[in-house]
Amino acid sequence: MNYLRRRLSDSSFVANLPNGYMMDLQRPTPPVSSTSSPASPATERRQPPSVPSQVPGSGPGPASATASASAAASGSFLSSFSSVVKSAQMAQNVAAAAHAKSAAATAAEGAPAGGSQPAKPVIRKPKILLVIDDQHTDWAKYFRGKKLNGEYEIRVEQAEFSEINLASYVNSGCMVDMQVNKGGSKVVRSFKPDFVLIRQHAYSMIPGEDFRNIVIGLHFGGVPGVNSLFSIYNFCSKPWVFSQMIKLYHSIGAEKFPLNEQTFYPNHTQMITTPSFPVVVKMGHAHAGLGKIKVENQQDFQDITSVLALAGTYATTEPYVQSKYDIRIQKIGNNYKAYMRTSISGNWKANTGSAMLEQIAMTDRYRMWVDSCAEMFGGLDICAVKAVHGKDGNDYIIEVMDSSMPLIGEHVEEDKQLITELVINKMAQVLLGVVTPQTSAVKTSQPRRGGHRSGSASPSQSAQGSPQRARSATTSPSQAFQPGPIPASSGPGGQKQSPHLNKSQSLTNTFTETLRGTMTDDEAKAETIRSLRQSFASLFSD
Repeated sequence: MNYLRRRLSDSSFVANLPNGYMMDLQRPTPPVSSTSSPASPATERRQPPSVPSQVPGSGPGPASATASASAAASGSFLSSFSSVVKSAQMAQNVAAAAHAKSAAATAAEGAPAGGSQPAKPVIRKPKILLVIDDQHTDWAKYFRGKKLNGEYEIRVEQAEFSEINLASYVNSGCMVDMQVNKGGSKVVRSFKPDFVLIRQHAYSMIPGEDFRNIVIGLHFGGVPGVNSLFSIYNFCSKPWVFSQMIKLYHSIGAEKFPLNEQTFYPNHTQMITTPSFPVVVKMGHAHAGLGKIKVENQQDFQDITSVLALAGTYATTEPYVQSKYDIRIQKIGNNYKAYMRTSISGNWKANTGSAMLEQIAMTDRYRMWVDSCAEMFGGLDICAVKAVHGKDGNDYIIEVMDSSMPLIGEHVEEDKQLITELVINKMAQVLLGVVTPQTSAVKTSQPRRGGHRSGSASPSQSAQGSPQRARSATTSPSQAFQPGPIPASSGPGGQKQSPHLNKSQSLTNTFTETLRGTMTDDEAKAETIRSLRQSFASLFSD
């Protein structure tokens, strides 16, 4: 009995027993008779070693009954003891599991508070931005240190249209292969862009400059961009864009949206005559003044028609406007700027030869022009409207540009930073679903005081008929600064300038007048140079 008690109290022994083995101990002991068969192995195991086996053939006696009662009592005791041992082991296991669970929960709660077990930082894969632009602008410099929603870094891959190729799939998206020459070495990369910024023209009729297949591939791969790839593809045909401007012309009205008249010819066969001369003929789709010819008479018009027959493309004609200056209104996100460009060299193309460029006020009229055009093709995040202010005093809208527009003026760096912020906000909105307010941290510039001087009028006269310089960027036109007269000194030199002065006297008085007032040295120098440029423009204008 002592041996069995020691063995059954051992937990490893009880655990190694087969299932249901201890249940045999709870069965009643069968009666022993002389005619019964030999005892079963289970009965033999229940008999204690001190009790001898009954000899077959002997009848029941007092010794046999005593042995049977002793075996039954010991079996009942062992069964109860094994049940207690099992219950104790189960309770011990449950308590150990509960203790381990509570310890793990305590460690998880105490790690952030105590800092004994700092959580591992989550490493997020950076988002890849493909910038299609020439190498004159290093866009990686403007996106360096920027993050999307403070979590995702931005990896910039920059190349021109001619330096990239791609393959697009339904499930895998778009894979771009890039071959760029940097510092005399050829850099080859393959990556999957998450966003694209297009700052180059996707199509021109110049041989080797048709990259519409790249735009189609990016759109096929579902790559979002600024501007949208849908609008980029639609801007690959200027007459197509002009047709959208015709819709605005009819919906808004000629007074609010003064669109220049234009005629479209699908080929040279219909170019027989034109209502009036001179006209400007634009052949096909080109940029930067290419493919534009000024035609003075019918004979020259027929000559241009023969050239167009060899080119095998469409053409448009529009009346030539004798311009006083060109106007450009640009929109980058919620930032607006207006510029005025006056030709000094006398070329009928203001963007050819020498010209003077200055920033002017953002009026309600200009803002309405660019906001109306920004609704084309699902929305344009970056766009510009070009117009001509004729010598007859009327404005004529001639063109709309998309995100490939060149940046001009003295605030090119500011415009690049505005484009950077716009792209970051768009990436966060499209890729992460985070909508950030369109508040710019870029310090926007303001036009200087004064008016534009053109023609033979004196500075005091011409400031009344020309656009006034005012605050640009996100300020409303009602908040624009309205320039006042330059304060005159108390001496005799402070008398008002006569309106009958000639151009040389106007130049001298303008130089003297700029030095007056309470301005710093840098402001005085800048204003002096500006006034001289304006005066020279007056000398060389018609």
